[in-house]
Parts: sequence; structure tokens; C-alpha cells
Amino acid sequence: MDKQAATEVPQSRRRLAIGLSLAVAAAVAGIAWSSPEVLGIGWNSQHTEDAYVEGNLVQVTPQAAGTVTRIGADNTDFVRPGETLVQLNGVDARLALDRAEAALARSARQVRAQFASVEGMRATVVGRQSDLNKATSDLERRRKLADTGAVSGEDIRHAEDAVAAARAALTAARQQVGSANAMVDGTTVETHPDVAAAIANVRDAALQLARTTLAAPVGGIVARRNVQIGQRVAQGAPLMAIVPLDQMWATANLKETQLRDVRIGQPVAVTSDLYGDGVVFHGRVVGQEAGTGSAFAALPAQNATGNWIKVVQRVPVRIALEPRELLQHPLRLGLSLKVAIDTSTRDGVSLMQAGAQRQSGQQHQSVAFEAETQGADAAIRRALGRPGAVAAR
Repeated sequence: MDKQAATEVPQSRRRLAIGLSLAVAAAVAGIAWSSPEVLGIGWNSQHTEDAYVEGNLVQVTPQAAGTVTRIGADNTDFVRPGETLVQLNGVDARLALDRAEAALARSARQVRAQFASVEGMRATVVGRQSDLNKATSDLERRRKLADTGAVSGEDIRHAEDAVAAARAALTAARQQVGSANAMVDGTTVETHPDVAAAIANVRDAALQLARTTLAAPVGGIVARRNVQIGQRVAQGAPLMAIVPLDQMWATANLKETQLRDVRIGQPVAVTSDLYGDGVVFHGRVVGQEAGTGSAFAALPAQNATGNWIKVVQRVPVRIALEPRELLQHPLRLGLSLKVAIDTSTRDGVSLMQAGAQRQSGQQHQSVAFEAETQGADAAIRRALGRPGAVAAR
């Protein structure tokens, strides 16, 4: 009985030790899986918690100087493309547009008068030609009657003078037609140089008026508003910024020793402290910066000293995130991230050899400024007096 109890005690201790060993192994495996950098285990991937959300910060700047009369959005407001953000005083620009319209209307009328003058001079040429024909006919008739003595020599001389005068008048009329026609030849009223210059002035004045309204170039959240009502702003001064929520990516600051197996296009799993590990963002590696983070710092490290300690450098690696997942779980600039890059497939281009490549789908554009010329077209139609002129401005 005592022997049996003595054998059971080591077996229970052995079972307890095995259980503790399995629990420790499971804990170690869990820690290594969630953060392999802690234990230095690769698992065919590269992990880092030195990662943050980055995105575009679109500046809103006036294209013309002016005084602020209205502010349409404030920090944290969501705006859509084309929405009015800041309104500048447009009195001066509107007066300039009125003057340009008047100058265009005057130029158009002057050019129309030139076209009408050319037609009138052509009619004068026809009349002068008729006078010459009549004088020539009279001269020939008098010469035929000269042999009969019915017409004196003085009458013939008068007839010859009349022919010469008619011929000179015809020549002068033709030269006037040529001179007047040179001013309008090959043009219409709208393509005449004087009218074209006036149209350009109207377009410029209309653009200056349209640019007193500052529209949102992109949709997103307003940030860094530093403009106030009544403030006189200069051309190009930053008034506020817009952060497009659909134009964000992750920047993972990997150690230089982690870059060896990282390739363009490798899949990436990203989690944020905001949503926790339950929300995983999927992405792919698209490139890396041209240098380390310290190289682009405001105060780069100066290592040319006697006291030098080698520090492993970190290189920012850009990771494109899925737009659909960003729409479901929006992020904000600067949020902390955890990044895991799957390096099991290494058939892509290495980061060091990807300098000649260009990211696909990264061209950004704005359509908010395409309507600036609509006011100019309406002003031109008004000045030219064409049908369909827009009276409202």
C-alpha cells in the first residue's frame, strides 16, 4: 500500500510537469504568433509595431487675393468635392468683369462695322466701274462722230478727261476695299484679333470672379483651419486642409535587417489599436522610401564624431490598404498599427530594385475646378449678343 502511494506521487508530479510544460509552450507559441519580434522568430513573415497611418493632406489655397466674407466648413467637418469652403469679397472682380464685357461688346460692334464697311466699299467699286463704262462709251461715241464734224475736239477732250477720272476713282475704290478687307480677311467677328483679345480679357475677369469662391478640391475631413472672417488673405496662403479618407495607406518602419525577404506585392495583414485584433486590414507592399527615417529627419544624425554607436536603422515601407475595408472601418492619420508581411512568396521585385517602378492607381486628380470657365462662356455670350445668353451671374 505504501509502495503504491509512493509510485503515484512521482506520476502525479510528472503529469503536473508535463501539463505545465504544454501550457508554457502554448503561451510561447501564442506570443510568437502575435509578436514574433519579441522572440526573434520569423515564421516566414516580418512584423513590426512601428507602423502608422498616413495619407494625403490636401491644402486649400486661394488663387487670388481677397477679403474673407464667409467660411463654409470648420475642423472635423466632412465636405464633398466642389463644396464651398471659403468665400472672398468679389466686388472688385465683378466690376472688372463688367468692364471686360463692355470692352468685348464694343470690339464686336467695331468689327461688325468693319465687315459692313467692306461690303459698302465693294458696292462703291461696282458703281465706279459703272461710271467708267459709261464714260468710256461716251468717249467712243464722240470719237465716231468726230469725222462728221458733229462733235468738237473740245468735247472729245472732256470725254477723255471723264474716262481718266472714272478710272482713277475705280482704282481708289479698289484700294480702299483691299485696305478694309485686310482688316477682316479670313476672320469672323469672334475670331477677329481685336475680339479675341477682348474675349481673353473677359475670360480672365470671369476666372478672377470665380476664384473668389474656394471649393473643396477633394472630399474628406477638414483640418488645420486657420482663416477667419474679415481676414485679408494672399494668393497661395494655406487656409485649411482636407484629409481624404479614401486615400490612406500604412507606413511600416522596418529595420534594415528585415528588408532582405520583403518583395513588392507581398500580402500584408494590418491591425490597429483603435479597432483591436478583431479587425484585420489587408494590403500589399507597394514600395519603400528612398532613404531611412533618420536621413529625412529635420535634424539628420551626425555620425562623423569620435563617439559613435551603431544603431540599426529603420526604413519606411509603404503598404496599400484595401479601399473597401477602409470604407467599412475608417482610419485617421497617425494612428498606430501592427503590420505583418507574409514573405513566404518571394517571386516579386525586391524593395531595393523597385526604384524604376511606379505605383499603379496612385494618380490623383480633382474635377472641382472644371466649372470655372462656365461663367466666362456666359459672359462672352452676353457681350456678343448671341442667342442663349445667360443673364444671371
